[in-house]
Amino acid sequence: MTIISPDVITTLNSIRDYIRWAASRFAEHNVFLGHGTVTPLDEAAAIVLHTVHQPYDLADSYLDSVLTQAERQAVLAVIERRIVERKPSAYLTHDAVFAGLSFYVDERVLVPRSPIAELIAERFEPWIDEEQVFTILDLCTGSACIAIACAYAFPDAQVDAVDLSEDALDVAEINVDKHDMAEQVTLYQSDLFAELPQKPYDIIVSNPPYVAISEWENLPAEFHAEPEMGFTGGETGLDLVLRILVEAKQYLAEQGILIVEVGSSAETLQEMFPNVPFHWLEFERGGDGVFLLTAAQVNQYHSLFASAG
Repeated sequence: MTIISPDVITTLNSIRDYIRWAASRFAEHNVFLGHGTVTPLDEAAAIVLHTVHQPYDLADSYLDSVLTQAERQAVLAVIERRIVERKPSAYLTHDAVFAGLSFYVDERVLVPRSPIAELIAERFEPWIDEEQVFTILDLCTGSACIAIACAYAFPDAQVDAVDLSEDALDVAEINVDKHDMAEQVTLYQSDLFAELPQKPYDIIVSNPPYVAISEWENLPAEFHAEPEMGFTGGETGLDLVLRILVEAKQYLAEQGILIVEVGSSAETLQEMFPNVPFHWLEFERGGDGVFLLTAAQVNQYHSLFASAG
């Protein structure tokens, strides 16, 4: 299938031209956004600038630079793939920005887009004293974007990053090497806590699979390009979340905090535990469905979580 007229390459000249044209085509073909960009123009800029090897914050004056014929062909090829294949742009460029950092991604991991990035930028204040953070655990790490961003935010902390998927850990290792974090970030293949050393963590953070199977089946095609294993959390979406709530008790430091993204399953979780005071975090840059519990709260409600799990 070809959706691009041959005369485009002769009538469009500059980076700005191709960004505008791509945005129009994305809107025309109802390309679904939700993997790091919020408008067709943002999506177009990300794809075009990456394809011509320019930064996302390229100065406006350079947007009028004229592209070579080879660059135009490369840009048009990626635009067409985005429309026809319905893959998130990060899979086409193998690059995603999370917490202001660049990460390699491909179809073995979900595209980084969690609002937890905002919490990391704030070093999880005011819920924890950043000077007292020495151990961090990232459960269901995927590309390791959360783990690596935490390592930057807490340079004195050791970060353990866990995933059950060997494929995901291969991508995580690429990113650990890319950011030169091998001495600070340790990767584990584990079913949540199962293969971890028994030690207390000051912060346990997780963006686990939390989508109910029925909901996942009806998501747009772009989401089905991502690994199902990173999405579905059983019939309610909460299978892994409940296990984390139960098992975290053995791994949280006395003054530690547990932060878990549950997204669209937030209402289901709160209804399941109406008396648990989940602190639902708010984000200036958008996003919801992330709760925080202190170690004391995790301990207090452990029997309740265990009975439900």
